[in-house]
Amino acid sequence: MLDYDLSLGTVHNLVQKAVAPARALNARENLGPVRIGAHDEIVQNGRPVLVGVDTRSTSCYLLRLEDHRDADTWAVRVLELRDRGLAPTAIVADAGRGLRAGRTAALPAVPCRSDVFHALQDVHAVVSLLEHRADRAMAAADRLRQKVAGRVRRNQPVDPRVSHRLSQADREDARAIEQADQVALLAHGLRHDVLGLAGPPHPERVARYDVLRAERDARTAAAPTHLGQRVRYLRGQRDDLLAFAAERAAAFVALAEPLELDPQIIRELFGVRTLAVQDRRRWPRDAALRGGLGTHYDPLAQAVEALGQRTVRASSLAENRNSRLRGYFFLRCHLGHDDLALLQFFLNHRRFPRSEHHERVDKSPIEVLCGEAQPHWLESLGFTRFVRT
Repeated sequence: MLDYDLSLGTVHNLVQKAVAPARALNARENLGPVRIGAHDEIVQNGRPVLVGVDTRSTSCYLLRLEDHRDADTWAVRVLELRDRGLAPTAIVADAGRGLRAGRTAALPAVPCRSDVFHALQDVHAVVSLLEHRADRAMAAADRLRQKVAGRVRRNQPVDPRVSHRLSQADREDARAIEQADQVALLAHGLRHDVLGLAGPPHPERVARYDVLRAERDARTAAAPTHLGQRVRYLRGQRDDLLAFAAERAAAFVALAEPLELDPQIIRELFGVRTLAVQDRRRWPRDAALRGGLGTHYDPLAQAVEALGQRTVRASSLAENRNSRLRGYFFLRCHLGHDDLALLQFFLNHRRFPRSEHHERVDKSPIEVLCGEAQPHWLESLGFTRFVRT
């Protein structure tokens, strides 16, 4: 088809030839610049693949096929990464027991923040379940109501049993709608007031979190299987979920002190800069801040925007990497260590043709991580790259 004189065996041999240099280059990568890592697991054909990603550069420093995903397995792999310079200020991950226990054993001084995405996803799944239940209750009540109305139009007597069923359906309908609305309101508060990027100070978030959790506790009977699991999850993850807010509060203080400003002013500026340009609420608040801060406004605005970009609340990068990995995994009948070593190298050394983050454009993840230009990934593997003359 391509009119090129190569057999499949030759292609296979070329790929296998690249494995050894790819593995060696992966092992030589310095992980010292990694500040915040995102850890996750992906299961392929019943076997877990452990994943670790730098949140700033998207460089993948861990891609390992294992037989287990318990604490010992995670601890061994993280210790190996530590020997290569991994010393992050924090790890972001979901509530996987083996993952967290392994991180605690290998990096006891490094905090593990909880993943905001999974917490919100699970809560909104319960909201969707209750809304569908309310829709079914409304449909059942409407069918009975239409049945009664039809008999009334035809001047036919209405069966008392049908009237009783309609009364029950109306009560169930009202109760289901109320439950769905209440839990949806709690989910909205959790998403925007407690776990939102811009929001109240950390102590106030903690207090609101406890209130929302108590209210959700009181409504567990509405969906005991699903809502009960989420309540237990939220009960144990509060401090880890809100760790980003505590860290940002300290950053606000650090920006305010040299200028002898109230940190609340920096918080207000941060909140204003996170609003969309089309949001009418932004500009009156922005004008007031410009008038009050004067010449300090522009440098502080740049500082809080950079702070927002550095704030990591979720292991989304690891999740995104997993979604990319899945496409490669399905191309192979059997997944092996050689495949993952080559795939890790390719993903780390392939340059971004475009990105919303200007610092990544025309650079590979490994170039963003280390701050140095690297050869094309084919040349790094010892091949001669075709260049159009």
